[in-house]
Amino acid sequence: MNSVEPLDHRSESDVTRELLADARIGLTDSPKWLPPKWFYDARGSELFERITELPEYYQTRAEYEILERYALDIVERTGVDTLVELGSGSSYKTRLLLDAMRKHGAPKRFVPSDVSRSALRGALSALSADYPELELHGIVGDFATTLAVLPTGGERMIALLGGTIGNMPVEQRGGFLGEVRSSLVRGEWFLLGTDLVKDPSRLCRAYDDSAGVTAEFNRNVLHVLNRELGADFPVEEFEHRARYEQGRERIVLALRARRAMRVWLRVPELAVELARGEEIETEMSAKFRRGGVEAELEAAGFELAGWYTDEAGDFAVSLARAR
Repeated sequence: MNSVEPLDHRSESDVTRELLADARIGLTDSPKWLPPKWFYDARGSELFERITELPEYYQTRAEYEILERYALDIVERTGVDTLVELGSGSSYKTRLLLDAMRKHGAPKRFVPSDVSRSALRGALSALSADYPELELHGIVGDFATTLAVLPTGGERMIALLGGTIGNMPVEQRGGFLGEVRSSLVRGEWFLLGTDLVKDPSRLCRAYDDSAGVTAEFNRNVLHVLNRELGADFPVEEFEHRARYEQGRERIVLALRARRAMRVWLRVPELAVELARGEEIETEMSAKFRRGGVEAELEAAGFELAGWYTDEAGDFAVSLARAR
């Protein structure tokens, strides 16, 4: 039986130092910002799973449709027996790939990783029961942590699904894709999910749902700071904002202060002044076109081998091979 306890290559003090550094830099910058990875404590992961089920949030359904239709084709083309997933969450969609690997020939190994230990532990428990033949290696950590400790051997494919690549600024994406390429040997595979450019009003609804779940998810980063750094953010005094930047073809999420305030973070002994209406940017989500995706993959040392979309053309999954 596989262990459902994921490996964490960072200590609690390492995580706290990362959070401290991000808070110190981001909250003293102009405009203020916080990295989206701090959304994902246990509560944040649960809220995100709720977001994926909302009627406005099409991305998960579209990507599921793609994998349901093309997973077997992807597995047959690649011959992979080892799947590594970055930011795996519940691994709900990834089961379609594991099922395809099972049909094509028993999968050998699955390496899911996530910043949320609780989400990863839950996923591993369910996977261990449903895929007893599968060798499981869960890794708690961000992308850099995971790529640094990947197991070797087998026919490997790294997957980054859910449009997560869009959360990286364009200047960081090239470096990240280069790190993925360096983690693979020539001929190994990379599977990438990207949300595609579409009507801005539809995009804004997807990130500002009528039930307010995304707003709670956005504000959760302040709960994390209050708990972990002894901050005193008045969470409900921040308004969730989602705006589309046409020129950059991206959505930006922010928390807007309803009033002027002074927030104290105990651990770094940092005072943060916010004017009324001032925003803390918490996430950006770039939207893509095929030509741009292909160019970024090629610049990192990949060759685009497959381009799969849902019927409506809302989302794409790219299959790329390391050159």
